[in-house]
Amino acid sequence: MRPSRESVRQTGQSYFVSSQTADRKPFFRHERWARLFLDVLENYRRGYLLHAYVLMPDHIHILVTPKDSIEKTVQSIKGGFSYRVKRELGWQGEVWQKGFTDHRIRDMDDWARHLEYIRMNPVKANLCMEPEEYLYGSHIGTLVMDAVPQRLKPLDFCADNGGAEAPPLQDVFKEKINATQE
Repeated sequence: MRPSRESVRQTGQSYFVSSQTADRKPFFRHERWARLFLDVLENYRRGYLLHAYVLMPDHIHILVTPKDSIEKTVQSIKGGFSYRVKRELGWQGEVWQKGFTDHRIRDMDDWARHLEYIRMNPVKANLCMEPEEYLYGSHIGTLVMDAVPQRLKPLDFCADNGGAEAPPLQDVFKEKINATQE
């Protein structure tokens, strides 16, 4: 028996999501497909906050905070892209494998690990030498990314009383990312 998902109506949760193309076809090696996907990712953002993404030749990874449910968010992205690729590029076949995988982000350390995974995925796949060379990732600034959700408190904040002296969460996030890159 397959375990049920956490409450689909829980808002404010962030997720690392992955999905593959049908038969792992490298659709996104074609610039028209990749640009169309980025356009869909941008145009459907009314339903989610987009924090990071990487568009690999045959799969995607995104870091999102759904405004409704993770299922609706992924369905709008994948369904929106399928609709547009069939209409605008004349594709007749399947675009995506059924389903997707997701991981609920637990804390700032978890966030940093998944953000680094997204950033380094093209390097690990030998598509580039440095992540900044890869054209279809959030780190190059094609789309404006949404801020880190404020609910993600770093584990080391437990000792802090959260007073006015606490560093802004964005600064802590940058420090953690820089530490993982060194």
